[in-house]
Amino acid sequence: MRLRAPGCGWGVVLVTAAALLLLAALGLALALILTQIKGQAVEDQLLSTSAPDLLNAGDGASHTLPTISANRSQVDVTAAPQPARIPPAETRCGGVLTDSEGSFSSPNHPGSYPSNMLCAWVIRVPPPSIVQIHISSLGVEGPSPCLFDWIEVQDQTEQGSVFTRFCGNVAPPTVNTNSSTVWVTFHSDGSISGSGFTAQYRAIQPGHKSCSREEFMCDSGRCLLPVSVCDGHPNCHDQTDEANCSHKHKECGGQKTGQYGYLSSPNHPRPYPHQQLCIWYLSVEEGHVITLSFRNFSLETQDVCEFDYVEVHDSVSTGAGRVLGRFCGTTFPPDLTSSGPHMTVVFVADEGVADSGFNATYQAVSVLDRTCGPSQFACTTGECLQQQWLCDGWNDCPDGADEQGCGNSTYPPFTSSCEIIEVEMCQGLSYNLTSFPNIWLSIADQREAATLLRQYQVLMELSCFEPLRKLVCGMFLPQCSPQGGVLQPCRSICSSAEQQCSQALDLFSFSWPFNCHLLPDSQDPMECSLP
Repeated sequence: MRLRAPGCGWGVVLVTAAALLLLAALGLALALILTQIKGQAVEDQLLSTSAPDLLNAGDGASHTLPTISANRSQVDVTAAPQPARIPPAETRCGGVLTDSEGSFSSPNHPGSYPSNMLCAWVIRVPPPSIVQIHISSLGVEGPSPCLFDWIEVQDQTEQGSVFTRFCGNVAPPTVNTNSSTVWVTFHSDGSISGSGFTAQYRAIQPGHKSCSREEFMCDSGRCLLPVSVCDGHPNCHDQTDEANCSHKHKECGGQKTGQYGYLSSPNHPRPYPHQQLCIWYLSVEEGHVITLSFRNFSLETQDVCEFDYVEVHDSVSTGAGRVLGRFCGTTFPPDLTSSGPHMTVVFVADEGVADSGFNATYQAVSVLDRTCGPSQFACTTGECLQQQWLCDGWNDCPDGADEQGCGNSTYPPFTSSCEIIEVEMCQGLSYNLTSFPNIWLSIADQREAATLLRQYQVLMELSCFEPLRKLVCGMFLPQCSPQGGVLQPCRSICSSAEQQCSQALDLFSFSWPFNCHLLPDSQDPMECSLP
């Protein structure tokens, strides 16, 4: 009754209502402020937390990164704690991507990415869809096995985590994952940087896996670049990449006989196709040698001829005799002469840059009729050598005639071109003498060899490092004999290292980087070295 007194009851009601409205407004404002603070905190946590932590927070699964154990006797796949680090605002990268399709790239792309970066992207699509990733451009410090800078894709399945790591300058094939949640990390160290990468992703149904038009699909969804198909090494569990390979190299190479002939890279003078392996087997009559002359020559320029190159063998096949030389770039190779009636010419092109290629002619020259110029030296086989090749410590004539009689006044005194191995990684081998330039890998001196070998030193923690060390040292610092000549490592050295190391490297999705079939298949210490 008192509340209804005139001038009193309705006033209390209005004051109470006003107080409630004020409290509601304050609550709403506080909620908005807390939401913004929480959103910023989540963003900062995303930028400073490692990719496994991000996934653990989302689905409760346990994820691990492969690390090389400090014990050299084993490779240990254990959890590697990632440092929590917030990059400067201008270089932040990573995030959670939940759209059905999208793209992401390294910081500053296509400019150089910063040093000491660790970026993490978590890609989530609604199940049962799975994630497909296509890296359309790649410029990340390499080479394989990607130990300095890399982009890595982790696909989490019921069977465990699958890691795929990429680096270099060749965009990898399409990645069809088996999960609706995938994380991608990008890592850079404190030295060399590149243009980075750009990638696209999309959600697809599990039964709709696909590859790009030029790629090859196997294992119900694995994509391969054309260079990995019919390369003599099965890359697929079902081995379909090595089936029906008789047609791959039909456009180039082959047997050539007769007194003269012509050979060229495919499409010359137009750019040669990618993924080429052409082998020409040249044969002439007994009592003759073969002279090969290049008329045009323009291949991908590189410091070490390992991508696109021409290699000439003084033998009936690639593994039966010495290598007359390996050539790349735009400098014309010199005229090359075999020691007998056979010569083998190999042309290799990878999936990268393609140039106009080469053409060359060859002719048979009778040993009896052949005469050398006044400034040349004639081997007993009829081969003509330049004067500066005499008494230089190399057996350029098959019988070593150019290194005999070097103490008389006709030729300069004998001076061995062998030098003591100074690269620490390659000391303590079965030999301690090498010689430069390295004609197989186009390495100028030991300093350049040491720089190239530095990429392999980080593998010292692997139990198989010793056979790998013998192989790479035998290739980069080949054995030199005081009597002249330089030897490549025997094929058995390469095969042994591959057998012992390839499984360990597979743990990190690293492919074996050497082609053992190009090395001499012999155990004769006069034909190849056993470091």
